[in-house]
Amino acid sequence: MTQIDPQTGVPAPFRKMSERFRGYLPVVVDVETGGFDWNRHALLEIAAIPIELDSDGRFIPGEVACVHLDPAPGTLIDPKSLEITRIDIGHPFRMAKQEKEGLDHIFAAVRAAVRRHNCQRAILVGHNAHFDLNFLNAAVSRVEHKRNPFHPFSVFDTVSLAGLAYGQTVLSRAMQAADLPWNGEEAHSAVYDAERTAELFCKIANAWQPTT
Repeated sequence: MTQIDPQTGVPAPFRKMSERFRGYLPVVVDVETGGFDWNRHALLEIAAIPIELDSDGRFIPGEVACVHLDPAPGTLIDPKSLEITRIDIGHPFRMAKQEKEGLDHIFAAVRAAVRRHNCQRAILVGHNAHFDLNFLNAAVSRVEHKRNPFHPFSVFDTVSLAGLAYGQTVLSRAMQAADLPWNGEEAHSAVYDAERTAELFCKIANAWQPTT
């Protein structure tokens, strides 16, 4: 049952994440890729940010886990995608990992957050979330990863949430409508886009407290 704030008479924020989303932990994910076809194009960057609770029970972005990936064997890269993301695949300081090692790094951080909040598993939060989930699932399938902490098909999509809350579906416009910072020069980096998406999700979720 939802707790009622005795001073205001309105529902109080949840004190346990495990009580809020049916035992799922929201984790914001953004990927940068070599194209739009998750079955053909390479996965090049992943950033993941678990949603945490502050001392007042309000949602806040957690610590980011990120990784650069070498293109998996057999995957393709559309040069036009690299023009948008400005990823230099051959850069000596990119420190890219093989797909299996990169997924291990991201999934270990996510599983630790799930355990910390006593949740059942993670649920992906993204802007056009199924794009990110489909690329993630394709990589999981390629390397036959056995410890994927994410729900295989359910997501929270900030496109829908921002459309409902602000009448905007483009991330940059939704951020501006929410009075949150946005720098177009830094966009299309997995870390930057994940951080902004996490801020947007938290602002919308904090404004909505269930009554039952």
